[in-house]
This record gives sequence, C-alpha cells and structure tokens, in this order.
Amino acid sequence: MTLLHTLFAFIVTLGTLVIVHELGHYWVARWCGVKVLRFSVGMGKVIFSRKFGPDQTEWAISILPLGGYVKMLDAREQDQKDLSAEDLKREFTSQSVGKRIAIVAAGPIANFLLAIAVFAGLYMHGIPEPIPKLRAVSEHTAAYKAGLRGGELITAVNGEPIRIWSDVRWHLIPLAVEKMSVKLDVEIQNTTQSEGKIVRSVTLSLEGLDAKDLEGDFLAKLGLDLARPKAILGAVAPDGPAMRAGLKEGDWIQQIDGVEIHDGLSLVELIRASAGKPLQIRGLRGQQEFELIVIPQGQEQDGKLVGRINVQVPLAPEMTISSESPFSAVIKGVQKTWDTSTLTLKMLGKMLVGELSWKNITGPITIADYAGQTARIGTVSFLSFIAFISISLGVMNLLPIPVLDGGLLLYYALEVLTGRPVSKRFGEIAQRAGLAILMSLMVVAVFNDIVRLMS
Repeated sequence: MTLLHTLFAFIVTLGTLVIVHELGHYWVARWCGVKVLRFSVGMGKVIFSRKFGPDQTEWAISILPLGGYVKMLDAREQDQKDLSAEDLKREFTSQSVGKRIAIVAAGPIANFLLAIAVFAGLYMHGIPEPIPKLRAVSEHTAAYKAGLRGGELITAVNGEPIRIWSDVRWHLIPLAVEKMSVKLDVEIQNTTQSEGKIVRSVTLSLEGLDAKDLEGDFLAKLGLDLARPKAILGAVAPDGPAMRAGLKEGDWIQQIDGVEIHDGLSLVELIRASAGKPLQIRGLRGQQEFELIVIPQGQEQDGKLVGRINVQVPLAPEMTISSESPFSAVIKGVQKTWDTSTLTLKMLGKMLVGELSWKNITGPITIADYAGQTARIGTVSFLSFIAFISISLGVMNLLPIPVLDGGLLLYYALEVLTGRPVSKRFGEIAQRAGLAILMSLMVVAVFNDIVRLMS
C-alpha cells in the first residue's frame, strides 16, 4: 500500500511539473503565432492521443513517463516545399530571435510561476510551524560557544525577522555554504522578574561546517535544535515497566541516574539507550518529590535493541500559524522562489569546484520517495515539495547545456551577438555533447538514489 501511495504521489508530482512546463512553451508559442503539432506528456511512442483546436493539435500521452515535449511546426524537419505559404509564416525557425527566446524560456518560467503561486497560496492559507525556540544546547558546539544555552527564542537572523523554525534553516543554508558568521537576535524570559524578557544578539560561527554536514542536519551540528516540552508523562500503559515501577500520568521526570532531563526528547533518548538497565528516576508528582527504579524493556527495532517503558511522552514543539495577506504572500512567494533558485545555483557551483559532494544530486527514485513521504505528512508538505521540485526543474532547464532549454537560449544569445544562427554542424556536435553530459548526470543521480535506498 505504501509503495502504491508513493508511486501515485510521484506521478502527481511529475505529471504536474511536466504539464506546467510544457504548457508554458505551448501558450507562448500560440501567442507568437507558431503552429503546435503535438503536446505530449511523456516521451517515446504515443499510446493515447486526441486532436483539438483550430490547428488540430495532437494532445498525447507517451509510453515513457519521464518528461514531455511540445512539437512545433519546424522547417528543419520537413521539406519546405510541402508547406503552404500560411504554414511557412507559422513555423518555428522563421520567427524572430526574440520570439524564439520567449517560446523556449516560457517552460522554465512557468515552473517558477507555479512555485510562486503554490508558496503564495500556502502563505495565505497559513502554515503550522514550530516557533524558533531553542532546546538545551550541548557543550563543544558553535551555538554554545556563541553563548546560547537553550530556551532562547530566535527573533532575527542578520537583521531579518524570524517567526518560524524553517526560516532559521532557510536563512542559514546560504551562509553555511559560504562558511560565514551570522548574527542571531534572541530573547529569553527574565527569571529575575515576574515579567519581561531579555533581548540580546550573539554571533554564531559557521566555519566549522564541512560539505558532509550540509548533506544532513547541519543545524544540529551547530547545536541548534527545537525546544521540546518538559518530560511530563502522559498515559501509562497497564502492566508495562513504567506502571510496575510506580510511575503515574502527570509525573515530571527531572533526573535519571543523576543526569538532568531537560525535556521529553531527552527522556525518550535515554530510555531507548538503556534496554534492561536499572535507571534511578527522580521527579515531581504534584508538589512532592519522588524517587524510584525503572528497568526499560528491551525490544528489537530495525536490527537494534531499544528500551521501552510503555508510557506516552509529549515531544511536539510549540507551534504557531504563519499566514500573510494576499499581497505579502505573493511577495514572499517571489522571494522564496528567487532565494531557492540562487541557492540551487550556488550549490551546483560548489559541486563543480569540489567544495560540495556530488552526492547532493538526486534522481527519480529519491524524488519519488520524498513525494510519498510528504504526501503522507499532509497537503501543506506535499505542495511545498512540488514547489521546490518545480524550482529545481526550472533552474536545471536553464543551464547552458545543449538539449536543454538553456542550451537553446545560449544558441539564440549567440545569434543576437553575431547576427546569424549557429551552424548546423556546430549544433549537431553540441547536441551530442549535451546529451552525453545529461546522461552522465542521470547516471550519477540514479547511483546516488540507489546508495540512499540501500543505506
């Protein structure tokens, strides 16, 4: 069932992105007066088609589900003698270079517009997000050296206001790539007064991060993690280790074997690592302190023995609803799309010069996996995923690689500069080179996908 769910989510994702991309080419081609012969979702042999419209454009589904294309009337593909005077005016190569640039660029632009529309819609709808409040900070981390200890609420990154946790990650990623330092504005409750907060700024160094850290949770490496609720027990399962030891719902666990328990996640982590080991627990029950011994029951999970005491522990961070007015939502959607695009280009540049690993390149297997995961999480996550993949598709298609839209745009740019189109011979050689580059990237992507799947 999970496999079918993942496959369906992948088809929806890929189908949406391909259709939007090709519709960009189609609409602008029609607007420029170019005759469109076929609009295909998928590549290779056509398995279903119908003709519509005044030009009897063939709308088709092809056998290979990766990609799609818009086939326009093109004099290079048939003898011009077979074309009527009307068709000669409407074939692609006879159009001005400006129109050809517009038609080719329309596909990637459509992907960017889709991302902007999705982000704007999500911002207007409101997105439930954790607030950027920090968990207890571990020693020997960059956050600890910066003076952070946990409980602080991040309010700004380099002067940019922060309201949700994902904004923290989003603002730090490009700075982490460049290994720059960052100024965090934080506020924390003033414990010396009944009311009031202390606001201060700290400088966090990102120089300690390497390329491998950026492939995973680099915030955790810095010592930044989400604050979690106190370790106050929820429902206690009957006849479980917790109940047999005398633990009750509402107990606040404060120490285990002399180690302070900062939150529910700390409790869960320690219990999981202590299968079969007697643990001395100290805590509060109402206003009364208590102390007892509990022995976590060992249970195999993913080939490892983990401890359990069969009790519910709250782990969800404090949430807020982030929503914007329509105008602000569109502005934020444009900004998010622009920032994602520039970050993607920076990451590609770092990979080319060897500063980032080629393991960051992903292919259809990973995309399908993430599509399934985000779809299971919820509509907001799935739509956000589609927006990010749409941006990636737009950026990749604009790369100056022959056989991609960016390669064609490069040809037309040369035509504008020289006053004449590139030679047929040059175009053929460039096409072969571009295809070789594209196939090499696909091999790397699929290899990375398989390695991720196996690990």
